[in-house]
Amino acid sequence: MQEMNMRTDGFTVTSLLIVAMLLPAASDAQWKTRWEYAGPKGPDHWSELDPAYAACNGKQQSPVDIENPQKADLPALRFESHSGPLKGLTNNGYTIRVNYHDAPGSGNFMWVGDERYQLVQFHFHRPSEETLHGKASAMVAHLMYRSSDGKVLGVAVLLNAGKRNATVQAIWDHMPMTESKVRADFSHEEEEIPGVMIDPGGLLPKSFGYYTYMGSVTAPPCTEGVAWYILKTPMQVSPAQIKAFAKLYPRDVRAAQPLNGRIVQESR
Repeated sequence: MQEMNMRTDGFTVTSLLIVAMLLPAASDAQWKTRWEYAGPKGPDHWSELDPAYAACNGKQQSPVDIENPQKADLPALRFESHSGPLKGLTNNGYTIRVNYHDAPGSGNFMWVGDERYQLVQFHFHRPSEETLHGKASAMVAHLMYRSSDGKVLGVAVLLNAGKRNATVQAIWDHMPMTESKVRADFSHEEEEIPGVMIDPGGLLPKSFGYYTYMGSVTAPPCTEGVAWYILKTPMQVSPAQIKAFAKLYPRDVRAAQPLNGRIVQESR
């Protein structure tokens, strides 16, 4: 992946989509050098750990605090999600993630206006990396989508303590309790759970109002050029589900990054 510098002052969503980098979704296959969420290998030092992580010191980093968004006439979001076998389940040492290697055939899509993106993976953070006026939610789900020409979008769904989430529970019932085995290419081995079906749409609310800005992946290599969509309507997970994740990852978050002149827009 390469870093791309771009002007974001007063961007429109049209230009946001045009300038989004042609890059694959974040992959743990790039983690040749170990990093952490705290200490000498923590976020303040990511850019120093490996030349491949240099973008972590960039000017368009994620996540951000949403404090003064500008309301705008933005294109509608639409999602199409289907239940399918639980495949690509992994504990990558930083979170629990579900990968979709057969993404075109999964039937899980997102539209921004009339431009289509397909789901390639989703994962979780506790608490939420995105904050509203400095306040975090109990957790967040990050769903990563990619277009046919390689543009990547991140969708953040804030998760509050409340009712049990069936999709989350189907994953939690089978999540690896220790870090999955690392392959020769530095990616992690994945599990397929026979007979278990999940619908990623169970992570999505029914209302798709959103905040949007141009940022980066939120972990090394911190590649910039990712368009983020933070849904306004949160979902719920049960306190027991939050506790189960916290036993593995009590705090897998990067702090909010400076906007550096970027504008966060809000759909009307």
